[in-house]
Amino acid sequence: MDINLLIDAEYVQASNKTTFTRIDPVTDDVATTAAAATISDVLIAVASASTAFKSWSKTVPAERRTLLLKAADIMESKTDEFIQTMITEIGSTGPWAGFNVMLSAGILREAAAITTQVGGEIIPSNKPGTLAMGINKPKGVCVGIAPWNAPIILGTRAVATAIACGNTVILKASELCPATHSLIGRVFKEAGFPAGVLNVLTNAPEDAPEIVQALISNPAVKHINFTGSTRVGRIIGKLAAEHIKPVLLELGGKAPLIVLDDADIDCAVNAAIFGAFMNQGQICMSTERLILDEKIADEFSKKLAIRAAQLPAGNPRDKVVLGSLVDMAAAKKMDQLIEDATAKGAVLTVGGSRNGTIFEATILDHVNADMRIYKEESFGPVKSIIRVKGEAEAIRVANDTEYGLSSAVFTQDIQRGLRVADQIESGMCHINGPTLADEPHMPFGGVKESGYGRFGGKSAIAAFTDLRWITIENPNQHYPF
Repeated sequence: MDINLLIDAEYVQASNKTTFTRIDPVTDDVATTAAAATISDVLIAVASASTAFKSWSKTVPAERRTLLLKAADIMESKTDEFIQTMITEIGSTGPWAGFNVMLSAGILREAAAITTQVGGEIIPSNKPGTLAMGINKPKGVCVGIAPWNAPIILGTRAVATAIACGNTVILKASELCPATHSLIGRVFKEAGFPAGVLNVLTNAPEDAPEIVQALISNPAVKHINFTGSTRVGRIIGKLAAEHIKPVLLELGGKAPLIVLDDADIDCAVNAAIFGAFMNQGQICMSTERLILDEKIADEFSKKLAIRAAQLPAGNPRDKVVLGSLVDMAAAKKMDQLIEDATAKGAVLTVGGSRNGTIFEATILDHVNADMRIYKEESFGPVKSIIRVKGEAEAIRVANDTEYGLSSAVFTQDIQRGLRVADQIESGMCHINGPTLADEPHMPFGGVKESGYGRFGGKSAIAAFTDLRWITIENPNQHYPF
């Protein structure tokens, strides 16, 4: 599959005609050959977006809404193409890719609904005869940097609300799924968005630092959003700060699922299986730590191991639950985490084997703070059980991490659940539900080293607009001199 840059509504090669390849992690065949953008291409894309902003920012809400709704329909019509592209580029399973399309179409429809909510408020003034207002205005050219793990969802999220608010966007595609992200650009192009409203750049992995720096440092770029690792998020945040530019960061996670002694064990196991192993655990909200009250730990661990052993893993083109990890480095990291944990006393209750980049659902019980997996985000299907004595210790362990994205607690006492949820340091917490959850209109984001700012619904308007203070005053008012 050959992919070009999308700049000013036209597909073009890189200015120096260079390309890079993405390899299918399962077959080792070439999945995609994509244009490798240069600094010159960045400048052209920013100029296109800047020109488009002058008119797009003045379009009426109905026009933006119509185009976004059309894009949602077109995206759904390309479901099969999206699925095949995700399977080939990142080893995703078909159901996960299909869910990506469904939720992304929902994101576009939610963005369409937002177009009439980008308003403001009347603010009481202490100055007689003055009408004071706070008005949300689009920022200008925004850069969205999206990852590979939920590429359609996170690529669409990186651009939809910004465009709905009247901004223009440059989507910097992931080097691991250039065709998938480029397909989002095709959806917008076919929907009829004006030239320059959405430009899509693909780049070779080795060029990523200079491409990102060129985007962030460009004076015409007014906002950046990034979803990805905390390590890279620090770099993005630092670059943005150097240029005094706002940035929305949604970074890594180490989501805890607390199971208290009064929980419905079977319900908690169901949530754990889904939250831990969807997309091979390669989701920022994936359940990474199962924190169990010691009174119910044996029963839970046994039932979880039985369920995990029943999850088929294999080629994502077959009928499996767990497909491929994104590359061999990710697969080898799973080996290392297991080796480290078992050497320090953890018990492997299920799984532990892999075939190339395909790894079985794996559970490590009796994990403690001396093990790598206690702190490190596995971002794979190797999960830890940590046993605790009571509610207070469960909360302490849940908060014993640099991350703070998603979390969950299981208890049949709702007041107790609310009390625990209130004490967990995370951007999201689900009582009697999995750590893995997303809806287009919900405020999505983390705290601590999981980032700052929120995607989703009205909360995202604040990220993608500037609030301006406007007054209408009495021209004949009195001045002291």
